[in-house]
Amino acid sequence: METSTEKPAAAPPASLSPSRASDFMQCPLLYRFRVIDKLPEKPSEAATRGTLVHAVLERLFDTPAGERTAPRAASLIPGQWDRLREARPELAELFVDDAEGERMTRWLGDVERLVERWFTLEDPTRLEPVERELFVEAELDSGLKLRGIIDRVDVAPTGEVRIVDYKTGKAPRPEYAEGALFQMKFYALVVWRLKGVVPRRLQLVYLGSGDVVTYDPVVADLERVERKLLALWEAIRQATESGDWRPRPSKLCGWCDHQAVCPEFGGTPPPYPLRVASSDASLR
Repeated sequence: METSTEKPAAAPPASLSPSRASDFMQCPLLYRFRVIDKLPEKPSEAATRGTLVHAVLERLFDTPAGERTAPRAASLIPGQWDRLREARPELAELFVDDAEGERMTRWLGDVERLVERWFTLEDPTRLEPVERELFVEAELDSGLKLRGIIDRVDVAPTGEVRIVDYKTGKAPRPEYAEGALFQMKFYALVVWRLKGVVPRRLQLVYLGSGDVVTYDPVVADLERVERKLLALWEAIRQATESGDWRPRPSKLCGWCDHQAVCPEFGGTPPPYPLRVASSDASLR
């Protein structure tokens, strides 16, 4: 049976996730390339390392509390790496030029060090998450759908909810902390709209630097986030209808896979795959 390699047909954005919201705020053209054009991107060692660490920490909670040790977590890495490569064959590109396997060995060593550091920040023998890798989706009164995947949800005996997210990088400097918390407030908003409960605590666990950052949201925080997302969605809607997706150059451009089709680097974006609404009423 022949497998189709055709790209999915382009469609207007239908929902918003923390990652895609961040993409649009970083660079509207990057959002277009990822969401509408669905341009392929090469797998990166950093992102894949994060995915593997998340998988190991999630699976560790399948074992009895007393067996959740650092050696046990490290023993899960090879199997989870095999499963990840099976699910995503494109990851073979990561180490295609690593004939001796030295780079991959170092990379797996980094994964193990990140997993081990987690045990200095939290005690999994005392945790019983209610949810792991939880997909959440809520529709606001405006019709905007918000969705995302929460790494871990803990619920105290008193019913208080804690949302936890693992980060394999380093904690940002204080002046950038608000940007880092945006994702967590997004999740808190979704939980609030779904369950009518404001999470008691948002917790970011930075395995790269060994920091734990916490924030206790209140309703006013979540209302501000909701207003921000509605404004963001309106800007996305306008760009979708006009086809005007402008690049926003920054130092992050150096990490972008789409420089070849970006005007900031002398490239030309692919033809816009959606119908553009005319601003001239006489043409309608």
